[in-house]
Amino acid sequence: MGSIDGLDLGTFGLYTFDFEVQPAARIRESVQELEEQGWRSLWIPELLGRDALTHAGYLLSCTEQMRIINGIAQIWSRGARWAYGAALLLADAYPDRHVLGLGFGGGQGAASKPLASMTAYLDEMDALQTPNPLPKAPMRRIMAAYGPKMLELARERTAGAQTYHVNVAHTAQARDILGPDAFLGVEHAVLFESDPDKARAIARKHLHIYLNTPYNIAKFRRLGYSEEEIAGGSDRIVDDLVFWGDLDTIVEKLHAHVEAGADHVAVQVIGIEPGESAMPYWRLLGEALLPQGGNA
Repeated sequence: MGSIDGLDLGTFGLYTFDFEVQPAARIRESVQELEEQGWRSLWIPELLGRDALTHAGYLLSCTEQMRIINGIAQIWSRGARWAYGAALLLADAYPDRHVLGLGFGGGQGAASKPLASMTAYLDEMDALQTPNPLPKAPMRRIMAAYGPKMLELARERTAGAQTYHVNVAHTAQARDILGPDAFLGVEHAVLFESDPDKARAIARKHLHIYLNTPYNIAKFRRLGYSEEEIAGGSDRIVDDLVFWGDLDTIVEKLHAHVEAGADHVAVQVIGIEPGESAMPYWRLLGEALLPQGGNA
């Protein structure tokens, strides 16, 4: 469970935007504590200005065994040649610890077609000659995918797919398309708040941007949500996309993705005030999700 081409990520990992805005020293302390807790895998996005591959390299340098996954490195942030070269170096410097997760991500290519753009990017990467000496471990590559055609591309051209802000039903659909062998990693947001009104208000704030961007709207339509549910952030879509409540409730719902076919679930804690850390909640999740002895 949780393996990409033989690299074991564990069944559960963490996904965080926190390190996009924190000083390097604080990031180092946090990620080292997470490794001590037994977390095997950490997923990082690329959104607020920090370069995805440099960020991954720093986190790898701060830890000894933790796997670092770009979730995602945007294809519009760097050319395929440079993404390939950076990922190749990380595979050599930190064997069996880095995964290059690629995604469309909008940006400069917002007017382009995601499937065609990703295909062209992979074509360019695959055409590059691998320099010598070869890395000690293979460069592992996955991609963000939601719709059937993009999932098929992930199955055929990479080690598998990462999904973001999807429901459990989508996980089952994605597994059917990917087949039994391709990796499926699922991000899911969680919120430690048991009051329904408070929880949904915080969740709607978090989901606002996703409920109002074209590619996400198309994703939610395919999942069966109505225009009214998407536009208004209905209780149903909020509850499906953000698991809120006490620890036991959250953990039970996260396991539903595994039962639906996910190899790995990357848990994103939301509802953290600016300047504060999710560490108290990461500790609770670690106690509940990591097997005795550590490593999810």
